[in-house]
Amino acid sequence: MDQFEGKTAIVTGSSRGIGAEVAKLLAAQGAAVVVNYRQKAPRADKVVAGIKAAGGRAVAVGADLTTQEGVQALVSAAMENFGSLDLLVLNASGGMESGAQEDYALKLNRDAQINMLNAAVMLMPEGSRVVFVTSHQAHFIDTVPTMAEYEPVARSKRAGEDALRELIPLLSNHGISLVVVSGDMIEGTVTATLLDRANPGAIEARRTEAGRLYSVEEFAAEVAAMAGADVETGHTEYIGGADYIQAVQEQHQQ
Repeated sequence: MDQFEGKTAIVTGSSRGIGAEVAKLLAAQGAAVVVNYRQKAPRADKVVAGIKAAGGRAVAVGADLTTQEGVQALVSAAMENFGSLDLLVLNASGGMESGAQEDYALKLNRDAQINMLNAAVMLMPEGSRVVFVTSHQAHFIDTVPTMAEYEPVARSKRAGEDALRELIPLLSNHGISLVVVSGDMIEGTVTATLLDRANPGAIEARRTEAGRLYSVEEFAAEVAAMAGADVETGHTEYIGGADYIQAVQEQHQQ
């Protein structure tokens, strides 16, 4: 249970949902965790309070990852509060929020991911890991169509994944590995809620098509597991959505 004892993790977008659960799981395994939020401080404070009540270490940091100041605030918090940075979980994403600027999805899902990694890499020691959290709808966007309402976000997240993968040689030079965790739609997430609002019945349709959808807690457990899994850099871990993988395999066979 102490796999990450003495280690420090930053989990972006961790005031609620998948990120919050990942933060709790890593803390339960000994990691000191920087819990990131953009606007909802009470939510992040609640996550931190829960971690501390369970005997863990955590700090909440408000930071907009689309700004360089926000990126720097997170890495500085890790070093100033815990003295190291060993694990970076790139979970924050968005682009479907009402009122978002036209290029917001690309700024957050691609540019902010790269900026976050570039700020962290020089502080991370050999043996550190970066975990990028994405969706099948984004990961497979070039081979499996997704619903129109989600396509711009999916393409921006795929662009983020591609940009991160281009940095694998740089990461390898520092002894740092990159792992991608791709999951089907997750029950109860903000994205699922917004998709269902934009396209009523979309989640139920996907649930029927896939057989079942993972819960936030189930998917978070898979993400946390990959933080310390013995896999090669560049590995992609697929969670749920077997029909996506089958469709891609069939296309490759044609």
